[in-house]
Amino acid sequence: MNRRNFLQFLGVSGVLATLPSCSTNSALTPSGTSLPGLGTTLEDRLITADGLAYDVLVRWGDRINGTEKFGFNNDFIAFHPLASDRGLLWVNHEYVTPLFIKGNDRTKANVDQELLEVGGSIVEVKLEKGKWAFVPDSAYNRRLTGNTKIPFAGGRKVGGTTFALGTMGNCAGGKTPWGTFLTCEENYDIFWGDVDRKGKKTASWLAWDKHYPRNPQHYGWVVEVEPKTGAAKKLVSLGRCAHECAAVTKGKNGRVVAYTGDDSINEHLYKFISDSGDSLEQGKLYVANLEKGQWLSLDIADQPVLKEKFKDQTEILTYVREAAKLVGATPLDRPEDIEFDPLTGHVFVALTNNKVVKNFYGSILKIIEDNDDPASLTFKHETFLTGSGESFACPDNMVFDPKGNLWFTTDMAGTEMNKGPYEKLGNNGLFVFLRSGPNQGKIIRVASAPVDAEFTGPCFSPDYKTLFLSVQHPGETSPSLNKLTSHWPDGGVPKPSVVTLTGPLLDRIVEGKV
Repeated sequence: MNRRNFLQFLGVSGVLATLPSCSTNSALTPSGTSLPGLGTTLEDRLITADGLAYDVLVRWGDRINGTEKFGFNNDFIAFHPLASDRGLLWVNHEYVTPLFIKGNDRTKANVDQELLEVGGSIVEVKLEKGKWAFVPDSAYNRRLTGNTKIPFAGGRKVGGTTFALGTMGNCAGGKTPWGTFLTCEENYDIFWGDVDRKGKKTASWLAWDKHYPRNPQHYGWVVEVEPKTGAAKKLVSLGRCAHECAAVTKGKNGRVVAYTGDDSINEHLYKFISDSGDSLEQGKLYVANLEKGQWLSLDIADQPVLKEKFKDQTEILTYVREAAKLVGATPLDRPEDIEFDPLTGHVFVALTNNKVVKNFYGSILKIIEDNDDPASLTFKHETFLTGSGESFACPDNMVFDPKGNLWFTTDMAGTEMNKGPYEKLGNNGLFVFLRSGPNQGKIIRVASAPVDAEFTGPCFSPDYKTLFLSVQHPGETSPSLNKLTSHWPDGGVPKPSVVTLTGPLLDRIVEGKV
């Protein structure tokens, strides 16, 4: 790609350019120039490109304090520094694979154990001989589980109470400018089913509600967590849906702005503009209309159609999907992670796929707020990257480094990998779109996941020398404990784990030298 096209591609000139194809079946560019990337693989290993190595930091079942263990299916990771050589990690635990917990039988005893496996963990890590290590006896280590009592922020009542029991379905998340973690409750319906405004209930997949008939309205929120204490609250202000993440920045007026996506087919992209610069409890929620380039208010005072259909603002926020459709929101292809470009401030949104319309590969959307102001109510948008059957498919979680290189993971389902449209793509991977250096504009695969697994939650240490990464659901298509599809990382039953990636390749990419 020449410089003119590359600048166009980045949106500098306001013209969208097309990315040349980049096959991950070879570590060579079309011109034959060597790149430090991986080809595809179906091996049951975590494989890294030359110059990159991994270590397991903490795995499912590891004891984190005297009474609690690290949960299952770790996802989003956030880092809170305590000192130059110490920090706290928040790690989501999204859902369970019953086969690996206590079995597929939906007994009360099995559900009781599963309730302890979800939510999130706070664990301390420290630098030892240049590598981050888990501190198993730290006073900071604690769990939030499916049983933790969590209030609704601001004393709001939802479903008749001011608190919920537990958090689960915790997929991605974010951090606030004041240092708290945000963890997002995504597919809450697999645990509790759902209920519409008329009281009609849909069935759950895990049948937890068979033993504990909790109100589904209590789940599907963004949860704010204090790093050092674990104190949490559910932010009703951001609405209730299958939240994938919550990316937070500030507008030019100093107010906090939070973007979040609803990770379901034909659902929507939301933006919350706070009334203040240090809280997400009060403000106004908007939803995106891409055709008009507008953020549409979901406030009952602004929308006659909402005032006609809903009794109050809390009901709108509880059934925000219905409200979004009534005001004209654009249906999207599973909006997942959202990140801010450090070079331009533009908003990047991973759109994983939409099989209903035969979009199997997904794309990454770029939102360009008018006046480069996150608090703007108008915007432009472009497609930044598009997946294919030859390059990558189903972009999911993302993170930028200081040079603007975009690191992203993929989320092909375990039942579909190496089949149909994904036949040539191998296992899920970690990719980097190079924004700087001699190979700018190219994509390389720098790691490949074990069988059935996906990488999630990429998070850099403050010095960008380490990338923390979750390895989620290895072996999840296993038909039985006697017929396991994966044995990663230790042999035997597979264990979701958090790993650290380090090495000269990471350093060179972050320094813009690849």
